[in-house]
Amino acid sequence: MGKWRKKLEQWMGEGGDGAKKFNSFRWLLILGLIGVAIMLFNSFVNVKKVDPENVGREPPGVMKNEPALETTVGEDSSFAGIEKAFEDNMKQMLEQIVGVGTVDVMVTVDSTEEVIVQRNVKDMQEENNETDANGGQRHTTQYTRDGEIVTYESSGGQHTPIVTKKVKPQVRGVLVVAMGAENPTVKQLIVDAVQKGLNVPSYKISVVPRKQG
Repeated sequence: MGKWRKKLEQWMGEGGDGAKKFNSFRWLLILGLIGVAIMLFNSFVNVKKVDPENVGREPPGVMKNEPALETTVGEDSSFAGIEKAFEDNMKQMLEQIVGVGTVDVMVTVDSTEEVIVQRNVKDMQEENNETDANGGQRHTTQYTRDGEIVTYESSGGQHTPIVTKKVKPQVRGVLVVAMGAENPTVKQLIVDAVQKGLNVPSYKISVVPRKQG
């Protein structure tokens, strides 16, 4: 080690200047090694800064009110979807009638499709005879009905209710604007077609002529 130091001092310069240069070089070398060690430490250790103000907050994108919003939109869309399907079907059929030109149809419904499922209905009757302190008698009869939904197990292991009937939505009213409806015969043909097609009474149907041009 001493020989290596003397040779390094001789290479840096003779006399006291060589020793001073050697000491300066040694400190620079030590500082350089410390810097390299710090860089290696930072590369292996990941320090994450924690914001105390965000503790307990919900992550971005999580909103508790979203399900309610989706439910509301879904209900509106179901009514609009049913009415749109009725309108498109009636428009297509009415425009095929002789004497009828371009047609616009507006349908309003009272409810969506009703699904009726099978139930095991149990009727129970309970009679009670009571006598009060004065010797009077009282007879009461209580009727109760319990209906349990009948289900079947599907291939996926889920229990699905047995559907016995589906009731189509009830139509509240129909408005038809059609070219050719100024002719009484054509107008009556339109009323009859809507009445049979949507199962709606004639007093809920309004047919008016469409303006020309």
